[in-house]
Amino acid sequence: MQTSTNDTFAIWAPRAQAVMRIVIAYVFLQHGTAKFFDIPSLGMQGIQLFSLMGLAGVLEIGGGLLMILGLFTRPVAFILCGFTAVAYFMAHAPKAFLSPLQNGGEPAVLYCFVFLFFAVAGAGAFSIDASRGKA
Repeated sequence: MQTSTNDTFAIWAPRAQAVMRIVIAYVFLQHGTAKFFDIPSLGMQGIQLFSLMGLAGVLEIGGGLLMILGLFTRPVAFILCGFTAVAYFMAHAPKAFLSPLQNGGEPAVLYCFVFLFFAVAGAGAFSIDASRGKA
């Protein structure tokens, strides 16, 4: 019996979604570990926990870990979407509002919309949410 292309995509889409979730969350998590632990070393030592950068680090580490695990994916992704939008408007937009490439805000915009996708689509396969029937 032959499988159609649509069947193949239906089988692999949640898996590809999970791989994207895990990779994006791992890279996002590194923003927080760089802030608090200087891993990877970016010279960001001395970030105060009770500051905007400290809050950013907490969201990046906590949200990144939850996204990697696929736990509470939709609400976490929604919060991270808002966080990265605020980061864009606070840190990057004043430099050149409509040009993320010029103002250094391209990663914030990309993270914002990737997290928006996960807020709507869920975790995909290989997640705690999927094992709980919440994906």
